Amino acid sequence: MYDQAGVEQAIRDLLVAIGEDPERDGLKDTPARMGRSFRELVGGLAEDPREHLRTTFTTGTNEMVLVRDIEFFSLCEHHLLPFHGKAHVGYIPSDGTVTGLSKLARLVEGYARRPQVQERLTSQIADAMVEILHPQGVTVILEAEHMCMTMRGVSKPGCSTVTSAMRGVMNNAATRSEMMALVMRGRP
Repeated sequence: MYDQAGVEQAIRDLLVAIGEDPERDGLKDTPARMGRSFRELVGGLAEDPREHLRTTFTTGTNEMVLVRDIEFFSLCEHHLLPFHGKAHVGYIPSDGTVTGLSKLARLVEGYARRPQVQERLTSQIADAMVEILHPQGVTVILEAEHMCMTMRGVSKPGCSTVTSAMRGVMNNAATRSEMMALVMRGRP
């Protein structure tokens, strides 16, 4: 359960610890603002993202489905700094059973909205699809820029990290190539 008062107190304590005055004009409302912000940023902790996939329907076809360029934002669990990017989520249904396209975006959002690492996020999305939809195969590719690399440490803006998870028939070389061609279509 999200503790708004606890987050606000922690932010006040952080401000004091870095040598700031949480009562000065520019910071007076910061603990409350950050509390509301964090409620949104970690909102995925309060849900089971797999539930979005339980809405299915039958199409009578088992052709590949791909939703590209699903924008997402997450928080690096190591630094609590944002990382953001695009997810490409595809699958081949079994028995013609598909889920709504928006459900794939909601699945990504649900897992991204929590303290996270990109590697786990990629696998969680793929594994949830396998568990709930029982498809022939799943591909999840995430491309993201991590502020913990951009703003601090190595300080390399513009670097992107790419992770992928392939399940089932997507591990077949020909199927994998078809999916990758679809993901890359129209890109430089």
